[in-house]
Amino acid sequence: MAWTWRFEKSDGAEVAPAVEPEEFSTQGDAESWIGEVWKDLLDGGADQVRLFEDGTEIYGPMSLHASEG
Repeated sequence: MAWTWRFEKSDGAEVAPAVEPEEFSTQGDAESWIGEVWKDLLDGGADQVRLFEDGTEIYGPMSLHASEG
């Protein structure tokens, strides 16, 4: 199984990530990675991400913007 991220603008348009992702063997590894690099991805132009397992969307969109309030 391969876990991958899709990087998007707020309107859902796909964008190239500022940090080159890899394919992850577990959901936990994918989520740990996004937790480490989300600020760099945001600074590079991505607003949200979607997580896929073997091409099937698991969840998303998940905003990279810190929640306010």
